[in-house]
Amino acid sequence: MATDDGQGKRHSGISIGSVVGAMAIGDHNTVTNQQGGAPVDPVQAELLEALRELRTDLARVVAGERTRALDGAAADAEAEIDSAGAASPGRLARLRAALADAEGLTSVLASAAAVGRTVATLLGG
Repeated sequence: MATDDGQGKRHSGISIGSVVGAMAIGDHNTVTNQQGGAPVDPVQAELLEALRELRTDLARVVAGERTRALDGAAADAEAEIDSAGAASPGRLARLRAALADAEGLTSVLASAAAVGRTVATLLGG
């Protein structure tokens, strides 16, 4: 349907003012709507999952200064991955230090060992 734009010009077709979210027009389209900063990097996604498992495991152990520090570092890294899509090298270094400080847990909790391996991968060793 043709419309007049008020300046004597006639336009036809489809006009879309703004879109929030994702949309597709036509056949055989695929739409991905990624809210927030969900990780695109599979290693960051792996770290996010391992952090969540670690924090669940930490909630089951007797809390001490080191376990609280590790949980805080894990929570910070998880929040950064959730919001930005990746944990920064500085955040990963702090997480690595917290893991080292709570070294007894890494031998007992498989989730702590998984976080340690993934952080080492992301930091290059």
